[in-house]
Amino acid sequence: MEYDSNSWIWDGVYYYPHFVGGLMLTAALLGVSTSYFGGIGVFSLPHLWSDSGIFHKKKSEKKKRVRVYMDGCFDLMHFGHANALRQAKALGDELVVGVVSDEEIVANKGPPVLSMEERLALVSGLKWVDEVIANAPYAITEQFMNRLFTEHKIDYIIHGDDPCLLPDGTDAYALAKKVGRYKQIKRTEGVSSTDIVGRILSSMDDIKAHEYCNGTSLPVNPQKAIQSKSANISQFLPTSRRIVQFSNCKGPGPNARVVYIDGAFDLFHAGHVEILKKGKQLGDFLLVGVHTDQIVSEHRGNHHPIMNLHERCLSVLACRYVDEVIIGAPWEVTKDVITTFNISLVVRGTIAETNSSLIDETDPYAVPKSMGIFQLLESPKSITTTSVAQRIVANHDAYTKRNAKKAVSEQKYYKEKKFVSED
Repeated sequence: MEYDSNSWIWDGVYYYPHFVGGLMLTAALLGVSTSYFGGIGVFSLPHLWSDSGIFHKKKSEKKKRVRVYMDGCFDLMHFGHANALRQAKALGDELVVGVVSDEEIVANKGPPVLSMEERLALVSGLKWVDEVIANAPYAITEQFMNRLFTEHKIDYIIHGDDPCLLPDGTDAYALAKKVGRYKQIKRTEGVSSTDIVGRILSSMDDIKAHEYCNGTSLPVNPQKAIQSKSANISQFLPTSRRIVQFSNCKGPGPNARVVYIDGAFDLFHAGHVEILKKGKQLGDFLLVGVHTDQIVSEHRGNHHPIMNLHERCLSVLACRYVDEVIIGAPWEVTKDVITTFNISLVVRGTIAETNSSLIDETDPYAVPKSMGIFQLLESPKSITTTSVAQRIVANHDAYTKRNAKKAVSEQKYYKEKKFVSED
């Protein structure tokens, strides 16, 4: 039996005051030495009471960590995916994420936009994810469920409150529900991969309509383009609570090396994750400036950005390498910005999208370059927002068909949805 100094006595005084008081009175009457109580103690009491269990202190048992599992396609990764995984992590201690294989996505939803490698990079880059399982099945089969429970020590399987149906109409999570190992979270409203594909397709119609008006393309129905664009405007309602949920809620230390990188970060992709990781490795605190919608539009064209400022900020904040964001950062990195945030180094990737038609544009990094605190980083991946959008445009018919099918289930969800609380 182990005791922490004389803490056993004070535990007894706290939990059994009358009992201890009686014993002390008896000890005093019997003339027992009491040097333990600041000159009055009962050295023999531990031996007398060790077998009674009254002051027995159990060794603190290590609490079992709850492991939860959530899967998904995570195609065109957005803040809705990130928020789902944030909620899932809150239901346990360790979050294991299954990324559905390309083949399973094709069979159940249509062609994915991003490759497995790109989707793995995005999921692994989220701050709430502890482990990732590649090529997970779309449906939770009995065999895979048993593998989760035995091999990966999963306690609960998580999914959103929106139904996930297989092609035959059955619930993909029926087995997990049957064995009582299923937990539900609230779906993040206002965004979905289907919605984003719709925005990209409508922006393409917008471009075609603009080119037709200038006599540089084939005829297109301008009215149809306008209706398509209005139907795919972001429905996301940003709140301060959501930003706090995604934030680290802490600033840099007094002697921290603050690294700054800015950009649009539209359609947050694997290239963004890798360049942010590279930036974080150069310092202690990574500060990311996210440009306003107006700035992005001015420098990339009227059909940009696809995601609005608040949506883009949440996607950046969800990245494990990011410590803080500037919501609506200026185009030029000024001396005031550098001083205000105590920036030690300003970085930029070699791959960046700008409108080459802009003339006499000032260098936004002129000040940090003159101060000797600018560094150009080799971009680890060649993927860009435009290249992602072009994949969808190249398979226009397939994604239009896919979206039309998904739109029906989306409308049904919103029509029948009920309030679900969110942590």
